[in-house]
Amino acid sequence: MLKIYNTLSRKTEEFQTLDPGKVRMYVCGVTVYNDAHVGHAMSAIVFDIIRRYLEYRGYEVKHVMNYTDVDDKIINRANQLGEDPLQLSARYIADYANDLKSLNVLPATANPQVSKTMPLIIQFVEGLIEKGHAYPAENGDVYFRVNSDDDYGRLSGRKLEDMQAGARIEIGEQKENPLDFALWKAAKPGEISWDSPWGKGRPGWHIECSAMNLAELGEQIDIHGGGNDLIFPHHENEIAQSECYTGKEFSRYWVHNGMLQLGGEKMSKSLGNIISIKEFLAQRSSDVMRMLVLNGTYRAPLMFNDDTLDAAERNVERLKSTLKPASPSASGLNAGNASTLDMAVESAKTNFTEAMDNDFNTAGAIAVLFELSKSVNTARDNGANADQLQHAQDVFKQLAGVLGLTLEEKKGSSEQEAQVEALIAERTEARQQKNWKRSDEIRDQLKEMGVTIEDSKDGTTWKWS
Repeated sequence: MLKIYNTLSRKTEEFQTLDPGKVRMYVCGVTVYNDAHVGHAMSAIVFDIIRRYLEYRGYEVKHVMNYTDVDDKIINRANQLGEDPLQLSARYIADYANDLKSLNVLPATANPQVSKTMPLIIQFVEGLIEKGHAYPAENGDVYFRVNSDDDYGRLSGRKLEDMQAGARIEIGEQKENPLDFALWKAAKPGEISWDSPWGKGRPGWHIECSAMNLAELGEQIDIHGGGNDLIFPHHENEIAQSECYTGKEFSRYWVHNGMLQLGGEKMSKSLGNIISIKEFLAQRSSDVMRMLVLNGTYRAPLMFNDDTLDAAERNVERLKSTLKPASPSASGLNAGNASTLDMAVESAKTNFTEAMDNDFNTAGAIAVLFELSKSVNTARDNGANADQLQHAQDVFKQLAGVLGLTLEEKKGSSEQEAQVEALIAERTEARQQKNWKRSDEIRDQLKEMGVTIEDSKDGTTWKWS
């Protein structure tokens, strides 16, 4: 039985969906005003793994990830660049979609955008006003009335009376209560805006996600996800406005990933320690980023530095060794060793599911893959032929795929590959003539090209390092 930690209950609960066999999952996406960074990559990978595992367990998953394309940051950035805000956001949406593809993140079922959900957002705000949960201010803003929600604060564990102590109303705001939050913001000069019953303006951040969720998944969902920095106020406010609008439980399970930390510090633009996804992928493979995430606990902070990345890279290379072909001269396993390999495969499938059923324990799942890898490599060393390795390697690839690992070897251009093959052939000839000096020179040349070679009784094999 799959169990998931629920931020709302602060407990690990049995996973039961609203509709048998179907999962409705909404994950807060990015605000598109700049290049996406490795912190965004971490969150995207976490929920990609969750989605992949749910599908592996037989669920039909509708996975929605939004794009916030109307926001203060977008407007400010567009003004700096002298660009239309929606054109700016469209450009970064396309960039982020390419980043996710490069990270081997499955495309979401739907990617709603704020700018395309405006009629429903306005309808949503109107409904909250009619029900007494929101009020328009004289300046054209509309606010959610937090005192109208008796359960406000339950996701973050905060009490309304404690939050009110020290809270204040900012200049220009016309709130009944300092904790009331904006559902609609009156337009300022030069800002992008839409017509509404309260005058020209644009939505507040929190109402956007509630409306996009309602448009794509309906009034109730199974999983709402995002980084734990969104628990308060964003997700707290989403619960309040959604449940006050529909009168129904919004999401059954609230799932939050921890934050990425660079050298012990949380990533932030103010610290100047932001690393874009493109910068990362120029140096490392997508499997390395994913392995970094898999080695940890998704709810905990994730340390991102050269040491942890180097360790992740070594682990990826260890797993790749599992897919090496059998030796052409392999004589085959005896009955006992063949049976041992078969048992290892069956144990791996059972143990993998057991680990992932425990709140997506990816570190445990990776440990299972390493055990299976060891069994496959031992069988190969004991003379397993291609047919005997095939089933074990297929299961290994399937389980690795559930975690989103590609385990693909780096490839060069056809010209580079041809050059390597020519050098390997020349080196083989030099070795046959016992010209060890030339053999070593070619090995060094190949190393400088980023090629690793391995000599065996069956000849020389190579790969890009």
